[in-house]
Amino acid sequence: MSAADWSEWPAPAKLNLFLRITGRRDDGYHQLQTVFRLLDWGDTVKLRVRDDGRIVRHGKPAYAQGEHEDLTVRAANLLKDAAKISQGADILVEKRIPVGGGFGGGSSDAATTLVVLNRLWGLGWPAERLAELGLRLGADVPVFVRGDNAWAESVGESLTPIALPSAWYLLVDPGVCAATAELFQAPELTRDSPPATISDFVSGVPLGNAFEPVLRRREPAVEAVFAVLARIGEPRLTGSGSGCFVEFVDRDSAEAGLAALPPGLHGWVAQGATESPLCRALVTR
Repeated sequence: MSAADWSEWPAPAKLNLFLRITGRRDDGYHQLQTVFRLLDWGDTVKLRVRDDGRIVRHGKPAYAQGEHEDLTVRAANLLKDAAKISQGADILVEKRIPVGGGFGGGSSDAATTLVVLNRLWGLGWPAERLAELGLRLGADVPVFVRGDNAWAESVGESLTPIALPSAWYLLVDPGVCAATAELFQAPELTRDSPPATISDFVSGVPLGNAFEPVLRRREPAVEAVFAVLARIGEPRLTGSGSGCFVEFVDRDSAEAGLAALPPGLHGWVAQGATESPLCRALVTR
């Protein structure tokens, strides 16, 4: 196959504008509340159809666990088995989203794989069906499949689309790969926050991130980034990862914040999306 056989698709990053843990279910999973903000920045997933039925991951593995743990491979195999088809796929991911930063890179790559292979394989499955399948890969996958900024509850898969104002973000990666499973087991994690409402969020009630105090105490690099960003704006943590961000109303302000970072910090600027770049790409192709 030639390079022309590949098709390239966006896998956008996300931010959690807050994250609360309101309880624990009987099955042990935590009850969450959050708002997912999609970004006009992220990874690129390249895909092409194979006739031999194999799912082949090309390029450098994105995760240390190897190919068998790669979410794009798992997503492709999951869809292939569920659809009972004989086709396969080649997968190549251009990584920009830091691993373990809470920006949703692995989940977004998996969602793009599901959505695009659904088209390339001619399945025609609706987004709802793909989102249900994606939930088996991770709680963040459905929001990327659906492609809307959303208020999320339960383990993060119960989604209500929400309109968010235009915003730009200064993002910083402290270089720490946060272990989500370990953080959920942290004894100091607050697991009984009172439930918030969409009205609370819209009115600007401070809702926080349950993982922020845990990571700031455990990881000096995260605490150091918060200290730097506090001189620029209001720093926040995204998801259960180590990624930090500050929100601005326009690009110039975000770029000024980026310029104020000391040398050595990995920072960049991204715009909040009104809809997923993947959804836009699907409509225009």
